[in-house]
Amino acid sequence: MSVEHTLPKAIRGFTGINRYWDKYINMPTAKILPGEYYVTYQEEAIVTVLGSCVSACVRDRKYNIGGMNHFMLPAQNKFATDGVLADSNRYGNYAMENMINEILKNGGRRQNLEIKIFGGGKILASMTDIGRRNIEFVHEYIQEECLDLIAEDTGDIYPRKVMYFPFTGKAKVKRLRSLHNNTIVEREMTYMQDIEDKPVEGDIELF
Repeated sequence: MSVEHTLPKAIRGFTGINRYWDKYINMPTAKILPGEYYVTYQEEAIVTVLGSCVSACVRDRKYNIGGMNHFMLPAQNKFATDGVLADSNRYGNYAMENMINEILKNGGRRQNLEIKIFGGGKILASMTDIGRRNIEFVHEYIQEECLDLIAEDTGDIYPRKVMYFPFTGKAKVKRLRSLHNNTIVEREMTYMQDIEDKPVEGDIELF
């Protein structure tokens, strides 16, 4: 007899994120894709699969609110104001700024934030090392913003599956050493093409 599980209410603006009950960890889970991020104060997991993309896991260690993002490119200067999951979140500067602002808006404090970062693998041999650029960007961002980086697993040639638990700060990483198909590579190449074909429009800049 299967048990019906009710997902906790998502923070306003995140109802479009794919959420489900993960029977293996017995916990509500949000799955994010490139250009998305998710913030919660509930006991939930957030999961994603990274190739050359980077995810930053950020939480308030005192109030247990946090989230994870997934970005493909380091930075972009122009911003599109089309909601929490805007196209601009494919860029690291917006993915970081928007997620941190959402954490603070929902009760977090900047002085309490801790960060873990993952990804940036060189999985696209035919392309420039975008993974390395993403890693360099997020390191620079954390240093410039005087944030506390407490752990990372970045670089190398492997895709990664990352599961993060913002309520406790625990993170699990699985390096996908053997790819039986090209799903991750194809997804990133398609996403890169989409970025080139669909530039971010708008006239609001970060400050």
